[in-house]
Amino acid sequence: MKPINIPKLISFYYELKPNPKDKLQRVKFGTSGHRGSAFKKSFNEEHVLAISQAIADYKNEKNINGPLFLGIDSHALSTPAKITALRVFGANKIEVLHTNEYTPTPLVSFAILEHNKNIKNSDGVVITPSHNPPEDGGYKYNPTNGGPADTHVTSEIEKKANNYLENKNIKKISYEEAINSDFIKEYDFITPYVKSLKEIVDIEAIKNSNLRLAADPLGGSTLPVYKKIKEVYELNIDIKNPFIDFTFSFMPPDRDGKIRMDCSSPYAMRNLIKLKDEYDLAFGNDTDGDRHGIVTPIGGLMNPNHFLSVAIWYLFKHRNWPKGLKVGKTLVSSSMIDRVAASLGVEVYETPVGFKWFSEGLYEGWLGFGGEESAGASFLRFDGSVWTTDKDGIIMALLAAEIKAKVKDPALIYEDLEKEFGKSYYERLDIPATPEIKEKIKNIDIKKLGIKELAGEKIEKIFTKAPGNNEPIGGVKIVTKNGWIAIRPSGTEDVYKIYAESFISQEHLKKLQIEAKKIVEEII
Repeated sequence: MKPINIPKLISFYYELKPNPKDKLQRVKFGTSGHRGSAFKKSFNEEHVLAISQAIADYKNEKNINGPLFLGIDSHALSTPAKITALRVFGANKIEVLHTNEYTPTPLVSFAILEHNKNIKNSDGVVITPSHNPPEDGGYKYNPTNGGPADTHVTSEIEKKANNYLENKNIKKISYEEAINSDFIKEYDFITPYVKSLKEIVDIEAIKNSNLRLAADPLGGSTLPVYKKIKEVYELNIDIKNPFIDFTFSFMPPDRDGKIRMDCSSPYAMRNLIKLKDEYDLAFGNDTDGDRHGIVTPIGGLMNPNHFLSVAIWYLFKHRNWPKGLKVGKTLVSSSMIDRVAASLGVEVYETPVGFKWFSEGLYEGWLGFGGEESAGASFLRFDGSVWTTDKDGIIMALLAAEIKAKVKDPALIYEDLEKEFGKSYYERLDIPATPEIKEKIKNIDIKKLGIKELAGEKIEKIFTKAPGNNEPIGGVKIVTKNGWIAIRPSGTEDVYKIYAESFISQEHLKKLQIEAKKIVEEII
């Protein structure tokens, strides 16, 4: 596959001007920030100027007068976007703490929370499109709770940003003025985070086991973090692909032929899977380090739902946490989590898609664990206090090593869970859809569906709002005794998604998917 033209991409970032009247070129916050590409005029300098000014306004209006922690990943557009953001924040006299290293999302969340132990007046920005292709850029805002901003906050910032995109009345100074001002300061994100890891993961058990470990940052921001972990704790860990390549040309193509740093994809993780027999455990992270992929000699790359189930089982059995903590899961995560949680006597808090719905629970300490089906999760420290309120792929990777060191291979534990609770057949389908079709799915009226059975079983529940927090799910979920489907539009691509899970058979799963497609056909 031909690598992208980085000089052309960055030139387009500065030279192409988005049309504010074109909805595909406006600022649009999805489940976690604004994403786009300079080639498509959906992530250009004017977008970053506008979003940065909108955040400056938001901070001022909400009296969030503490420092803003700023991190970036290794996508080619992240560095020019950071330079643009600093010009705006400097002009608005906002104190920014940043580093010349690449900074994973969880380290920004960790820094915000550590600062806010004293005064709750700090927030943060992570410039990243997550695991998206090399030509993409992204911009996330994390408020004072340290997690991804919820829809009430992002809708306000989005509206302001689009006004600035049209009116261009933005405060900005030169980059040189900004970095030489009293407001832009360098900060070490990595050392405090790494030295605190012993408060959330049993590092000594991992070290004493002398497990042969491999970590693959997939060309992303976790590279300097794993180097520091190896230095501080002297773990037996090899770092694979220990370099930054803005084209990510070393990455195997994903299922559709595109390059994605998706550590949950067996296609993108092909190189690490090949090494499974050389190591006791291997793991990868996406470009901003908020997702995890776990490779074991027994199971190869673990399905994200499988490892989430194992992690929940292990944590609630091996942590001396306060009683009454809940497990957070998105409505499209496996029902194996519900079955495991029920066996532990733990309540499940089920939310729409997006980790932002778990941030308050982790921050306030009533969620012990929050995880989503796309391989993102975080959990509490040994003492039950908050660690991060954003996804943390690093602690999930180290937790896998702790589990192997203290119990056995996580894949073997999942086999035990299947023996006890049944075998799960789970799949997500992405189906092309126009904006009009996506809008109809998002606003589906369950009263008009008129169905009482699904794939031969009586429907037990049907809902368009999540049971945990009563927030709209942007689609519909239908549940039977041994299976479920969920239908929702993508927030960033021209597709709608069908999630389905069966605890009966692969054939039953196919029936669920066929009936889900029929439901969509009827409403469009």
